[in-house]
Order: sequence, then structure tokens, then C-alpha cells
Amino acid sequence: MNVELRHFRALAAIGDEGTITGAAAALRISQPALSRTLSQLERGLGTQLVERTTRNLHLTEAGRRLWEHAHRILAHVDDALAEVSAGPRPLRIGFAWAALGHHTVPLLREWRRDHPDIPLQAQRLDDPEAALRCGDIDLAFLRTPTDDDEFYSLPLYQERRLVALSEDDPLATRPSLELADIADRTIAMCASAGTTSTELWSADRRPSTTIEVANVDEWLTVIATGDAVGVTAEATGHSHPHPGVRYLPIADAPPITVCLVWPPYPVHSAAATFREHARRTVET
Repeated sequence: MNVELRHFRALAAIGDEGTITGAAAALRISQPALSRTLSQLERGLGTQLVERTTRNLHLTEAGRRLWEHAHRILAHVDDALAEVSAGPRPLRIGFAWAALGHHTVPLLREWRRDHPDIPLQAQRLDDPEAALRCGDIDLAFLRTPTDDDEFYSLPLYQERRLVALSEDDPLATRPSLELADIADRTIAMCASAGTTSTELWSADRRPSTTIEVANVDEWLTVIATGDAVGVTAEATGHSHPHPGVRYLPIADAPPITVCLVWPPYPVHSAAATFREHARRTVET
């Protein structure tokens, strides 16, 4: 079929907004017009992209895959049009929690010094992998192995795990802890960090109580007030100091591998240069 940009914009908006009403408002078109555009795309492809019920709307598996492609295609088109008038866009780097810890500032400063003509944007995101798939960022720093075979990954270095406790916690006076020392505590888990789960403990000593928090600010708050303790990467202690939180090394926890991840298709002309820059920065 003759697929047009309006078809991609329609599917992208529907997937983003989750409703025809919201997507039509975002695109500033009528709901019937949006529904006709979607139906035209589905008929042309011969497959259902959106599953509708009386209460819900969600993308099918085929719809989800095309939604990701649509975002990337639209991002490339927007970049090309913007470059004509404003020049190349910045290189966009995403991270979920603490970037590269103490390596972050040297990395950014040296990039600005060595590549003054290529601006760089570092963005904290709840889901960098999703942003990569949609073309919203070019590369991402991750501390959890990606299960997506579509991504390439460059291991940069390993860092220790730390436990975060309230400064008033009796354990906070120790020089280090072991996982068993906090097995009977409530553990704060954050989906956007993704470096800690109860499987970190042995099967017979796993914590029985966990609480979910939405972001690093909530994570720090529940720890500072003594409602929970947290286990995190060493970079968190550098990037997120808190007057009510004490960070201690965990003697028996395995280290975390920090990786730079990117998609196999072209994103930004400076992406390969940045990968080499990141590798050199963490090695010095």
C-alpha cells in the first residue's frame, strides 16, 4: 500500500495516548478522521494493529512493532527537516538512574572540549530501552542486561553495590554490610533503577517485604524516614547524596556491569565517536 506519514502519525499517537479521543486531540483532528486513517492502514497491511473493546484499546503485537518503527521514522523525518534550518540536532544520551557516577562530569566536559560542534543532551528517563526503540534517544547507559536482541551493547566497567540506610539506622555505623544483615528489612524497589531484586539474596534468606517506588526521589524519601532500606549501584551514592541517607558497601554482593547500549540502525552521525569517547573516559 502507499503508506503516508499521516498513517505513521496516527498509529504513533494512538499508541502513545492509549485512546482514540486522546490521539485525535494530540493530532488536532477529529476522531472519525483518525479512525478512518487507522482503518485504511490496517486494510492496506492486511493485519490488525489496534485491538478495541468497549472499555480498552491497546496495540496488537504487530501494532506494537509498527508503532516503534513509526516513532523512529517520524523522528528521522523531523530531524531532517529541522537540520535544513537549524543544523544537526544534539546527540541524545539516556540513562535511568545515575548516569556514570563520578565519570559523568569528566565525560561531558571532555566531550564539549573535544567536540564543540556536536552538542550533547543527557536525559534521565524511566525507560531508556523504550526511548531507544522509539528513536527518542541515540544511546543509553544501562545497568541491567537488555533482553532485546535488536540492541548492541558495550560493557564499560563494573561498580560495587551499596546499601542505602537512614542515617539513624543502627547498622549505619558499620563500615560495610552483608546481604544477610538487611534480609529482614523492608527493601525499597524502583522500576526505573532495575538493578535490585529479591533474587540477589540466597533462596533461604530472601526479604519477605518489599515496597515499590516510582523514582529516585521517592526511593530516597522512604529510606531517609526509616521505612525501608535500598540496594543500589555505587554511582547512586555519588549522584544522589542525601542528608538523611548513609551509603555503605555490601561485601558479598556481585558487582554491576555498566553498559552503553545502542540500536543497530543509524541514529546520529556522532554515535560511534561517542562510544569510543565513553570507553576512553572510563579507562582513564
